[in-house]
Amino acid sequence: MINKYRVQGTEYRALTQNLKFYILSFSFALCALSFALNSYAEEITILYTGETHAMIYHCNCPYEPDGGIARRVTLIKKLKTENPNTLLLDSGGFFAGGQMDEYSQNTQLDTQRTLVQLKAMELMKYDALAIGDDEFNFGEDFLSQDISKSTLSFVSANIKLDKVRPYLIKEFNGIKVGIIGLTNMAAKDKSAAVIVTEPKVALENALKELQKAKADIVILLSHLGENNDLKLIEEVPGIDVLIVGHSRIKDAPSEKIGSTLILRPSWQGRRLNRASLEIENKKIIDSKTEEIRLSDEISQDPDILAILPVCFSDANCKKEGFIGSCQEPGTLQAKCNFTPANPVNLLVITPKVCQACNTQTLVNHLKIHFPGLAVSYLYYPGREAAKKIKAFKLETLPAYILGKEIEKEAVFANFKTNMEARGDAYVLKNTFTGLSYYLKRKTIPQKFDLFISLFNKDTPILLETVREFNPEIHFLVVQQQDNFEAAGGYLETEECLRSVCLRKYYPATFWQYLECRSKNINSSWWDDCLKDQAMQDTIKTCARSPEAKELLRDNIALNKELSIMFGPTYLIDNQEIFSGVPSKEELKKILKR
Repeated sequence: MINKYRVQGTEYRALTQNLKFYILSFSFALCALSFALNSYAEEITILYTGETHAMIYHCNCPYEPDGGIARRVTLIKKLKTENPNTLLLDSGGFFAGGQMDEYSQNTQLDTQRTLVQLKAMELMKYDALAIGDDEFNFGEDFLSQDISKSTLSFVSANIKLDKVRPYLIKEFNGIKVGIIGLTNMAAKDKSAAVIVTEPKVALENALKELQKAKADIVILLSHLGENNDLKLIEEVPGIDVLIVGHSRIKDAPSEKIGSTLILRPSWQGRRLNRASLEIENKKIIDSKTEEIRLSDEISQDPDILAILPVCFSDANCKKEGFIGSCQEPGTLQAKCNFTPANPVNLLVITPKVCQACNTQTLVNHLKIHFPGLAVSYLYYPGREAAKKIKAFKLETLPAYILGKEIEKEAVFANFKTNMEARGDAYVLKNTFTGLSYYLKRKTIPQKFDLFISLFNKDTPILLETVREFNPEIHFLVVQQQDNFEAAGGYLETEECLRSVCLRKYYPATFWQYLECRSKNINSSWWDDCLKDQAMQDTIKTCARSPEAKELLRDNIALNKELSIMFGPTYLIDNQEIFSGVPSKEELKKILKR
């Protein structure tokens, strides 16, 4: 009888071979899975602030009244839930007081506001805070005491202070992130006792320590000022992410310079900045940044509200149509009292159709100073608007006309220089309101004038944006007797003389030349943008002749007529005017209306 469990020789060998194959396949699969897991991209989120100056409430801004620590913590909790691999960092300037704190009152209230700010940052669970010069606004002892009591981690590689570390390391799924802090030298001016060493040497030493600790990614929280920061990262390699402080540059919130990602926090914490880093093999392979508004759509965290006084000053007590006053400021017993504001009539006259006429921003600004402002509108063309334009001898729109009752307002004396008395009212001056529409200029449909400087850093992008609309270019040059002056000095004047000559003799090459020169305007090799030798000779001869001066005078005649000194400025249809650098989409929307 044959045992049913017995395997004959050939069957046994086949079974053994199959078993070996399955074992090898399984081992290979495990190796592949292990490799895939090791190389799988991780995402680390950096939430960052800086230069908040203990701005614990939302701003009373005419546009986007955002910010406030109670909204910030609500958003931070939400974002940390979405990605547990999150760092919360501050690049310094979180104390109240000092020149940059526009809500500074006195030492007592400023220190109280600072303590509220620190307690809120503890509740938010910041991972690291760089120390800047503003953290010494109340002296070294005050800072040392708060550091010793706080659960927060303070970093600075170039100051000597108890419980302040040069760097720290955070780890996410085996990825080590080193965070270094740097303090600006101005800290010595605010506290003679503090020792501030040279930032470059301190940074190099900190980097060596992080290399020994096998940090994979290095973040620098610097309060040196952006110009110094950029010079430093050029001299000292190894910084993956730089979060700047002590800077109010209004450029893009982020950019990549070399291998370093530059991050700029939002002023006063009005927005929360987020950088999402894609990590593969423990290196940053991609990043995405954004500014998230702290608007009134975000609820206020109850834990923060429990430690947040209702007000520190009258400026925190705002209610439309009322004047607010803060009682027992800076305490948990603080409250706002409101009394009805005196009515102040404002008449706004604006064109019915005007792409650049934004009246709401200024109206909101006036409401901050005149809580009882009652606003009415007239639209031009229209019979009633025409009557008012004639009565007040208006030449531009929008026009803002305030009633005589404004004289009774406490801030009237401060505003008086911005107004002109006409009849029984006050008309706000164009120098205060800006202007968008010329009443006495003839409408010329499709006419587009652009006033620019080739030396402006935004000019290359601007020229690319507007070229399809074929604007008339006017250079921002001023004639002084028989000479010309420009912001870029004689080099800019020379460039304008060459450009007007080129437009006359070689108009088909004009735009190509401007685009080429604006991209490399600091180079003296202008002829690289004009390869033809005959063209070069013609332009050289013209630019040095009286003819070029006459051409340039003609070019800037409209500048003089409209008193345009700065740019880029745009004149549309010979009537609508506006300035600034709108996005491509915004500008195209206006021009294609």
